[in-house]
Amino acid sequence: MAGTSKKTKGSVVKKKKGSAVAEVAKTSPVTTEAIAKKTKRSVLKRDKRDLMKEAAKTGPVIAKLSNVPSSPRKMRLVADLIRGERVNKALNILKHEAKVGSNNLEELLLSAISNWGIKNQDLKLEDADLFVKEIWVDGGRVLKRLRPAPQGRAHRIRKRSNHVTMVIDSLKKDGAENIVVEKETKE
Repeated sequence: MAGTSKKTKGSVVKKKKGSAVAEVAKTSPVTTEAIAKKTKRSVLKRDKRDLMKEAAKTGPVIAKLSNVPSSPRKMRLVADLIRGERVNKALNILKHEAKVGSNNLEELLLSAISNWGIKNQDLKLEDADLFVKEIWVDGGRVLKRLRPAPQGRAHRIRKRSNHVTMVIDSLKKDGAENIVVEKETKE
């Protein structure tokens, strides 16, 4: 037995006696149809990417605020006040709110309005009727400090921070207008 050959699905493996080297020969060569499908898929991906870029030019606007030095729990209390509200009403709420994160969220909302103005230069801000579509608060980094405690011990103090993301959009679209009208009727 100088050599043995073993057939497996889709390939032939030949082994020589006393040698650890294996030769693998694939039985199905690459066809032109597979290459055509790959090219077609890449064209579809490119078209999809271009459509997403076009939609991003006129769609909702995102503004982010990072590393705010207050706990996410406190910031969520303020964020819940303005979620789903019109921009003018949200600005009034934040201006007269005494909670810790209201000043930071007011600046973030003004930044989002400015971003919307840059993105939609052909539209007027008064005619757009903007509202806070989404707002969420994520936890940021935590600074860990030690506070002296009785009998030579130490207590750990966690100084939390948060990241806020706000999405604003125009009410001129049919689906978004129905959501805000329903919220106003519940109050």
